[in-house]
Amino acid sequence: MELFAACLEALNEADPARKCALAQSLYAAWGEGRVEIDEAAPVRPIAEPGRPDKPMLVLPLEVPRRKITSAIGRAALLHAISHIEFNAINLALDAAYRFRNLPREFYGDWLRVASEEALHFSLLAEHLQSLGQVYGDFPAHNGLWEMAVKTAHDALVRMALVPRVLEARGLDATPAIVGKFRSVKDARAVEILAIIERDEIGHVAIGSRWYLYLCRQRGLEPLATFRNLLKEYDAPPLKPPFNIAGRKAGGFSEEELAWLESQGMR
Repeated sequence: MELFAACLEALNEADPARKCALAQSLYAAWGEGRVEIDEAAPVRPIAEPGRPDKPMLVLPLEVPRRKITSAIGRAALLHAISHIEFNAINLALDAAYRFRNLPREFYGDWLRVASEEALHFSLLAEHLQSLGQVYGDFPAHNGLWEMAVKTAHDALVRMALVPRVLEARGLDATPAIVGKFRSVKDARAVEILAIIERDEIGHVAIGSRWYLYLCRQRGLEPLATFRNLLKEYDAPPLKPPFNIAGRKAGGFSEEELAWLESQGMR
């Protein structure tokens, strides 16, 4: 099995269950030493990864907001999280596919992330189905993949703005989301979110690891570079409350955390 060809196959797969299976089998093959790397393989631009016909994609502000106290509201929130995890599979596969001439550990890390995101999606899709809905039943937005396209030219920019911004924002949001599901006594959703939070801390840590690696390689100061990239790429705003413990476990330095908290007080 060749790494980049296998990543591209999984990226192009439109069926969610098949995409999950491909991501998980690729990581298993990697762990068994059955994956080769062909650095001469061309990098193809990917405007859109494989995705099912639904959900319908709309602008972020056009995604309907529903109260979790209703059955449809609970399903809609689960669907929104499912959509994030589906996109996260593609983002992880794309990181392993797109960026070349990096240590072998880089590719193993991102294949692991893709496999774990596939597990998250599968768990959420199964729970959503128990509520009488399926992935695709609600509209969603494409903001996560749009950031992948914006950062496709540079691994350092990708590591800064996807795991260390988008996934870290997920860590920040998780406690409040868990509280919502607890309020409606959805114990299964709370269990799944605990798995997701545990794994996402690891994903942010992987992003931090390779961000710092690339900063050292290029002689860049990490915090100043991070702040500049947030402005240059018009990244989503950093809003409190911050999950300080989760971000610290995810590789954010004390200096970065102090800066983040100072932003929240403005």
